[in-house]
Amino acid sequence: MLAAAVLVFFAAGTGGCGRSSPGSAVAATRQDPAPVPVWTYRVVHAWPHDRAAFTEGLFFLRGSLVESTGLNGSSTLRKEDLETGRILQEVSLPAEYFGEGATELGGRIYQLTWQNRKGFVYDAGTLAKLGEFSYEGEGWGLTTDGRSLILSDGTDRIRFLDPAGFRVTRTIEVFNQGQPLRMLNELEFVKGEILANVWQTPFVVRIDPATGRLLGVIDFSGLLLPEDYDEHTDVLNGIAYLAAGDRLFVTGKDWPKLFEVRLVPR
Repeated sequence: MLAAAVLVFFAAGTGGCGRSSPGSAVAATRQDPAPVPVWTYRVVHAWPHDRAAFTEGLFFLRGSLVESTGLNGSSTLRKEDLETGRILQEVSLPAEYFGEGATELGGRIYQLTWQNRKGFVYDAGTLAKLGEFSYEGEGWGLTTDGRSLILSDGTDRIRFLDPAGFRVTRTIEVFNQGQPLRMLNELEFVKGEILANVWQTPFVVRIDPATGRLLGVIDFSGLLLPEDYDEHTDVLNGIAYLAAGDRLFVTGKDWPKLFEVRLVPR
């Protein structure tokens, strides 16, 4: 468990966004004279979630939950009903693509793939494919501040892309008291901050989008109860924010539940 006097950072692993393997992400700590704030959570409600959804991207669009799922041969982009978990619309990716983060900007949904260096663009209403785009390195998480696409690639770097030409306009390096914070995965832009899952951990970090400075750590340890696990249940991954009502949601890869949560300072 995190304590308020502990500085947390995560050393680089060798894995990726596939199924987790124990030990591929290593947590390290040291004493910090100026600790970052730590939050825990209170569950407001648990909603149904498709246990076969290997969650890589998550956001709300006009009241519907939009989810990007991964794994070769199983990757999709889908709209879902929050209360029932029912799939309302869905498109499947060709088997050679491993779906990753996704977001909506300007009436278009943008979806990354893991190692193909290719993303897809869809009409936000119909999910009809409109085009493709390219980027360097791996694709992990994707969100937007309303102007730029914001992309993570598993390192400590977050890139801001022009949605028109997909040119990188700037890059921030995420750090905690000078130490790089790597393995940044699914992203969500919430009230002027970037929230990011740290892969293979129960932690979500709060990042200053201007500087990359770590603003805080949210510890979601124990969110999914032991009885909810099966042989396929994987790590925490998936953050969605609904501005109406100031509602925050989190889930994980192959989790049977989507949790609406309130953050509680520790």
